[in-house]
Amino acid sequence: MNEETAQPVAPPRLALRPVLLSGQLAAGALLIAGLAWVVRAVWEVRLAVAGEPASGPPDQGEGVHRPLNGLEDSYHLVTSVGGGLTFLCALLFLAWLGRMRDNARALSGQAPKYAGIWVFLGWIVPVVNLWFPRGIVVDAFRTTAPGRKLPVSVNVWWGLWLVGMLSGVGILYKDSTDKIIARAYSEVWPLLVSDAVVIGAAVAGAFAVRAVTAVQAERIRQGQGAQPLAVGTAG
Repeated sequence: MNEETAQPVAPPRLALRPVLLSGQLAAGALLIAGLAWVVRAVWEVRLAVAGEPASGPPDQGEGVHRPLNGLEDSYHLVTSVGGGLTFLCALLFLAWLGRMRDNARALSGQAPKYAGIWVFLGWIVPVVNLWFPRGIVVDAFRTTAPGRKLPVSVNVWWGLWLVGMLSGVGILYKDSTDKIIARAYSEVWPLLVSDAVVIGAAVAGAFAVRAVTAVQAERIRQGQGAQPLAVGTAG
């Protein structure tokens, strides 16, 4: 009786996920968030030019807030819309980042340097938030395209983000909107510098997303041209 020899079964390859649309959405959202901060800076200049009303700042201390005038009320609207756009930008960026990480794993067959949970927690856990988010981007890029030079825009984006985070400016304001209005009346330049940091980080981030996405999309096209990819489970 002939015995059949069991052949080892190769593990299924992980599925690749389209990246171009995700990258376009993330880059576009970053630019829109940057534009929202441009509008915010314009309103702060308008507040500075108008000058503080005789009734004093909106937040008058000890829980007392005077009624807002039209310009101050519109600044509240501008900051609320900007905050909403920034939140949407964060969601689209995280979706893109997770997709890039998963695709890099599928393309290389190597386990990512950072666990998937850090795609989200890496931004908020103290200390590790100084390098984990950039590290995930860099790891996905270098795993996808070994030997290729990291786009300069990645370091510019992260450098500006760190300036904002460590100096307590940009999207990390701890002051209330009314207190920011008071600062615009008394000393607008620090606010404008903070806005410039956010705008610069958003623009650099958009360029970084486009550059990293283009490299991975090129690698995917090359792989698909060489052989069909099996469908598996992205982890």
